[in-house]
Amino acid sequence: MSIKRVLNCCLLLLVVYSQGIYAADYLQHPLAQKWLQQMLAEGFTKEYLSKVLSTAKRKDSILKALARPAEARKSWQEYRSGFIRTKGIQNGNKFWQKHARALARAEREFGVPAQLIVSIIGVETRYGKVTGSYRVVDALATIGFDNPRRGEYFRNQLKEFLILCREEKLSFDEIKGSYAGAMGIGQFLPSSFRKYAIDFDGDGKKDIWKNPVDAIGSVANYFAEHGWLTDQPVVISAKVSRKIDKEWYNNGLDLKVTLQQWRKRSIGGAERLNQRQKATLMKLIYDKKDQYWFGLQNFYVITRYNRSRFYAMAVFQLSELIKAENKLS
Repeated sequence: MSIKRVLNCCLLLLVVYSQGIYAADYLQHPLAQKWLQQMLAEGFTKEYLSKVLSTAKRKDSILKALARPAEARKSWQEYRSGFIRTKGIQNGNKFWQKHARALARAEREFGVPAQLIVSIIGVETRYGKVTGSYRVVDALATIGFDNPRRGEYFRNQLKEFLILCREEKLSFDEIKGSYAGAMGIGQFLPSSFRKYAIDFDGDGKKDIWKNPVDAIGSVANYFAEHGWLTDQPVVISAKVSRKIDKEWYNNGLDLKVTLQQWRKRSIGGAERLNQRQKATLMKLIYDKKDQYWFGLQNFYVITRYNRSRFYAMAVFQLSELIKAENKLS
């Protein structure tokens, strides 16, 4: 065997060995000590932080999941079919019937339609039935320390998580969530919990894990705080009468072009709305046909929950189907 091959083998073994160390104990990770020092400024003891890092385990399944996002692999039709099903609509109605009072109050206080709150919870956790099986500390540490592209953001989420546990008097090693560290019935990341979770039933706790009422109020508060416009549309069908520039559609989620400016580009369909409001233009393919939609302010707000046009459109369409079938709407 050549020297070069020997060195390559040694390097590979070193990488595998080092990952094995980190899998067993994040306290030994190169980034850990810097993070630990920053956390001391948040009032945590070195002993506590060392326990967190030594308890957290690397999960390769999380890194693999991050490498293959669902939307990148699926067409709009495939993505939609994963969320909009008869059973999901029926279960949405059952959830609405069961929590009708809380949903009505949330709609009244925050201006967010009950069917949208139900839809979000349905898409995120199948109405609270699937909230995640990963320990949150493992998920956040794995991404924070072993995913260079998103590491800094998730190391901050790990910080927010520990502060959350301190504020809510929770044990960091017991809370479970998604592979990305999202928690509870509404799937809040730690920073979102600290900003938007509320005690909606007045029992003195913000319990989004087991209390649907708190989850309902928290989701409604999240949308209200992100600029939800009461009694305003989410999307509206756009009329495209000629071939248009490909750069005009599916070009980001930010609202940059007014409806008046879209009309000057010969794209209509929203004439009854305030022409000064901004909208993004989307092209979605369904049953081999091109569909064009204007995404308005409330569509943009849904994308603050998950930055995906597929996600926001699926949530909206599911909410409309749930409403159409609900006897309380």
